[in-house]
Amino acid sequence: MAVLLVRWLINALALLALPYLLPAIHVESLGTALVAALVLGFINSLIRPLFVLLTLPVTLLTLGLFIFVVNGLMFWFATAFVPGFRVDGFWWAVLGAAIYALICWAVGSVIFGKKH
Repeated sequence: MAVLLVRWLINALALLALPYLLPAIHVESLGTALVAALVLGFINSLIRPLFVLLTLPVTLLTLGLFIFVVNGLMFWFATAFVPGFRVDGFWWAVLGAAIYALICWAVGSVIFGKKH
């Protein structure tokens, strides 16, 4: 349970870092980032697998690069549910999702090592 809470906090802090790296992503506060991280977690665990399955032929044709588009769509979709979390365009969402994933992965591997 503690690992889940720490990962949630890491994801929220990564969302708070994004506006400093990308000018088209806006996160109002830590509370907004916590809610957005939770919504992103739900979207990525419930909707994304179905979407990946439906777009599998396109993903295979693009040698996996379409996954970046899927991740960007899920990131952009989350902004519809969280007031105070906004992305100014689709391609910013794709770039934001990639950087968000890199930050979460890097910080998570430093904190948790290779076990998780």
